[in-house]
Amino acid sequence: MSRFEDYRESFPNARLTRSGTGVLQVVLHTNGDKLVFNGFTHEQFVDLFHAIGEDRENRVVILTGAGDAFMDTITEDGFDFFTPMGYDKIYREGKRVLMNILDIEVPMITALNGPVLLHSEYALLTDIIIATPETVFQDFPHPEFGITPGDGMHLLWPEVIGSIRGRYFLLTGQKLDAKTAKEWGVVNEIVPAAGLLARAYEIAEGIVKMPPLTSSYTRIALTQRLRRLIDEGVGYGLALEGITAADVARRRSKN
Repeated sequence: MSRFEDYRESFPNARLTRSGTGVLQVVLHTNGDKLVFNGFTHEQFVDLFHAIGEDRENRVVILTGAGDAFMDTITEDGFDFFTPMGYDKIYREGKRVLMNILDIEVPMITALNGPVLLHSEYALLTDIIIATPETVFQDFPHPEFGITPGDGMHLLWPEVIGSIRGRYFLLTGQKLDAKTAKEWGVVNEIVPAAGLLARAYEIAEGIVKMPPLTSSYTRIALTQRLRRLIDEGVGYGLALEGITAADVARRRSKN
């Protein structure tokens, strides 16, 4: 088991606070502003979600971002896509982080404070998603780096919005605005940015009124299909992503 006091200050890119009723707020950030995702945060979030899942005092988790975006910026710092051992690290972390989110056995709410252009699969593994009108969904980094979106995006987007829509979304770089995302079942509610966290807490405090085992076991019951989906497909997807990364490295070496 984890104790909140032992891990609350352990993650430089996650600001953690917990209410007296057990609602844990997780704000992803870089130096207090919107998160810049890189290889170091990729590694860090594996341990972050593991620690949260091991803390039995958490009753509901609210996941959100700092600044004007949930996650829209990525750099190659700390990543090594182009050597076998470097990609092995990405492969192992990529599998573990998704299962560690699913191993958080209490209801999870994502409050999307703006665009989410990468790792939207984190949000899709939570139970309730609320967004602002400024929220936009897109898979930006995989086309930008020239690699296959095999890190869970290939599984969860077709699952959530349907196979044909999901494949189109990933193959074309489509942007989904908040309104369309709500119509397609990605988002539960759209609320003004000023009221986003208040609404997330309102929902969370309603869930906290359930008996602890009921809310926890409901999360477990509702995510069994997703657990099977991730367990069966993310390792294969990441392997395909690694092959395309090797191809990118080969092409770079020729230029």
